[in-house]
Amino acid sequence: MNTNLTRIEKEIILYLTEHDFSSQRHLAKEIECSLGMVNQALRRLQQLEFVGNHNQLTQKAQELVARNSPGCAIILAAGPGMRMAPINTEVSKGMLEIKGEVLIERTICQIQEKGIYDIIIVVGFMKEQYEYLIDKYQVKLVVNPFYAKKNNWYSLYLVRKHLKNAYIVPCDIWCEHNLFRTKELYSWYLVQGRKVKESNISLSSRGQLSFVKDQEDGNALVGIAYLTAEIAEIVNMRLEEMAKSRSCDHCFWEEALKNGNRLLVYGKEDKEQSAREINTYEDLRELDSSAKHLKSEIVDLIAQVFRTNAEEIKDIEVLKKGMTNRSFRFVYQNKKYIMRIPGEGTDCLINRQQEHEVYLAIEKEKICDEIIYLNPDNGYKITGYLEGVRTCDPCHTDDVVRCMRFLRKFHQKNIQVNHAFDLYEKIEYYERLWEGRPSCYRDYPETKENVFWLKSYIDSIEKERTLTHMDAVPDNFLLKENEIYLIDWEYAGMQDPHLDIAMFAAYAMYQREDVDKLIDAYFEQACPKDIRIKIYCYLATVGLLWSNWCEYKSKLGVEFGEYSLRQYRFAKDYYKIVQEELRKEHL
Repeated sequence: MNTNLTRIEKEIILYLTEHDFSSQRHLAKEIECSLGMVNQALRRLQQLEFVGNHNQLTQKAQELVARNSPGCAIILAAGPGMRMAPINTEVSKGMLEIKGEVLIERTICQIQEKGIYDIIIVVGFMKEQYEYLIDKYQVKLVVNPFYAKKNNWYSLYLVRKHLKNAYIVPCDIWCEHNLFRTKELYSWYLVQGRKVKESNISLSSRGQLSFVKDQEDGNALVGIAYLTAEIAEIVNMRLEEMAKSRSCDHCFWEEALKNGNRLLVYGKEDKEQSAREINTYEDLRELDSSAKHLKSEIVDLIAQVFRTNAEEIKDIEVLKKGMTNRSFRFVYQNKKYIMRIPGEGTDCLINRQQEHEVYLAIEKEKICDEIIYLNPDNGYKITGYLEGVRTCDPCHTDDVVRCMRFLRKFHQKNIQVNHAFDLYEKIEYYERLWEGRPSCYRDYPETKENVFWLKSYIDSIEKERTLTHMDAVPDNFLLKENEIYLIDWEYAGMQDPHLDIAMFAAYAMYQREDVDKLIDAYFEQACPKDIRIKIYCYLATVGLLWSNWCEYKSKLGVEFGEYSLRQYRFAKDYYKIVQEELRKEHL
């Protein structure tokens, strides 16, 4: 930051580039500071020869403004807008039409009105929707292929050489008034005066942005920023450092602005609250109740199910993205529900007709969330929202014991359906979904051969077959006082119920000691040795199963971080454990 001039002094220079000086009092009103501060600033500017005796700008001041004024704008449009459900399944946020204008086009036009024509749009999700802008506005597109893994800091990293004297603008900001300027003199980040719980940054009376203490609210962050050449150089270097560290994955680009307990840049207040962030369906409806994208097929479907109109579907809020699906919560007549939308590639992974059969089979058991609607063709599902529940904590012994007892009692009901979940067939099927591409693991052929060798031992053990959840992981157990619910039965089918134990352990990424405790929690009596070894076999097998599943999802651009590595590791480690246990038996 240029320490030779204060923010007030710079604001005076910027004001005088576009207005003639009339009086100190008028100037104080225009830049919103005290008369005393203006008088002090003018005297210093005269001493430094930025302002002449009649308070006119000198050549030195004009050259300073020219060196720091905007020449470029970077629009960040790579993200999938997950909180925009259900609209994000149909259109990218930048392409929303608000009050008759495409959101990103309005932003581009506002930037170009200020004489800035070097505009770079960093795209990713639904990138094809932005291609026409190249011809219509002569913008440039840069693709961020790793947004899902690295977030928007990587978008800025890809264009880091263009940050000098540049605006940084999220694509989901609608500005009622043009907040861009032909001249700038210092770096800033746009905030609003209102305080919100979601922000940990506060704007001081001197224009500084500092981190608040725990439990304190900060100023609402708009996201638009301006970087002068000096600050851009620092941000550039920090982005390059972030690129060398995996710990920065999923960070926001603002991480590069941190400077102790402050940010490197000043805060600029949007006093008129002209800027509106369009994060959710509700945000769009509040800004433009007639927006065409509010006419969502999914919202219309919900309205049809409840025999109402779309306006009665309220408080739409996206939930944490699952490994298979996307879900959001909504309210109808003061009651909460959840809508499930199948995720990428799900049509190849789930047989929705079979899922429908499972829910019919367990309906009378009342052990899962209430099914309001389930389409057996496309997998869209509406369920009642379970209030006051929490997921099972796999590190909490009491939780685990409760869930295993629940699971055992369910298996003892011996519910039957007309389809099975074949472990080894699924392993082969997920592999075929790679469409001939080799595994990313170099020793995959050997690992697969070893896991398939375990099948003979599994087949040699007598076993029962009943409806098995097949995805009985900690996140699918919902606990409430003395009640337990088991949700998400989309993989369920006829199988050995002991497979559910292995599924729980694999998802929890347990060490062997924890696996043995889990097995002991399931069985009322001591688990027979051959059954324990069989469950070890299952752990190796489901490890390869979910590893192959993760490889397919990865080819669709969906990553699961450590989970995918640990599943492959289960396949290799538990094969060796089974070998060692069998060797002991034959000594």
